[in-house]
Amino acid sequence: MGVHELTRAEARRIAVRAQLLDRPRPSSLLDVVRQLTLLQADQTAAVAPNADLVLWSRLGSAYRPADLEAALGNQALLELQGMIRPAEDLALHRADMADWPGRGELLDWQEYRRDWVEANRGCRMDIMRRLRSDGPLPARELPDTCELRWPSSGWSNDRNVLKMLELMEARGEVAVAGRDGRERLWDLAERIFPDDDVVAAGDAARIRGERRLRSLGIARSGSAKHPVEPVDVDEAGEPAVIEGLRGRWRVDPAQVGQPFTGRTALLSPLDRLVFDRKRMTELFEFEYQLEMYKPAAKRRWGYWAMPILHGDRLVGKLDAAADRRAGVLRVDAIHRDVPFTKAMTASVDREVAELAAWLELHLDRPLD
Repeated sequence: MGVHELTRAEARRIAVRAQLLDRPRPSSLLDVVRQLTLLQADQTAAVAPNADLVLWSRLGSAYRPADLEAALGNQALLELQGMIRPAEDLALHRADMADWPGRGELLDWQEYRRDWVEANRGCRMDIMRRLRSDGPLPARELPDTCELRWPSSGWSNDRNVLKMLELMEARGEVAVAGRDGRERLWDLAERIFPDDDVVAAGDAARIRGERRLRSLGIARSGSAKHPVEPVDVDEAGEPAVIEGLRGRWRVDPAQVGQPFTGRTALLSPLDRLVFDRKRMTELFEFEYQLEMYKPAAKRRWGYWAMPILHGDRLVGKLDAAADRRAGVLRVDAIHRDVPFTKAMTASVDREVAELAAWLELHLDRPLD
């Protein structure tokens, strides 16, 4: 097996094509999720929730959020640790649940979570009993009998029940049964999850790495660890070098040398194409940061600025917000990272107009 030598443009096209952001558009919601392997279930709705934006970017205006709700309702898709995944992939995560909080020598944060759950065993059992008798229920209706509070300097400070539920979910004890608006409804995992066989941990990790590479097209073989979903692919695929970039890369050989026809797409800030900011910067030479946590005066591009893909390049950001009360998609700016040609401008304008139409909102002003 040789090493694939790729230009940066070739690597970008592999990444875009693997993420189903080229032409022709896909037509099946389930096929999209299977190819992407996951949708992040973030409920921030400055424009629309992330999962809906990701699916709209691929499927176009034929997609309706009710389609995703139906797939979750009939359990073709499952929500697991904040990610929406194909139900058949659950078998690849059961070994990790059984071995929670991890295998081998534990990191400090893993030890803390283990000790915190053990210190609050009574609370955990109280939650299990309540769900068994009355589930599914939102976190606010479950008893907080934790003896050791959950410490945090951030949003999770003293949210004991929610943290316990999330850790119990990682252990395979509870699962998200659905949502009431944006609020998760919890139940016993045995009532939600299919009764699949457990794939051995080593085999599961290998298969997940292969599917992750198929979704990303090209990725590093090793990188900083992420607690829920890695961004590296270990030794999946075949080795590659990218002109002008250092490090060990792996590429999906099925994607090498394939034809590419680009299009224009507006992306969620949490879209898989841009979620790994280091990879995004290296492949696309694109400067971006999600600024929703910054004070308004310090934002350069906007609260929920949407990266703009044109062909195989990220060319700008759309600063827009859905004002449901006023019935408009409010476009504050289109930040251009490169000079737009007339054709690019027209293509971006069409996408913005289609976004507003999909949201069933009017644009608040003509586009430049």
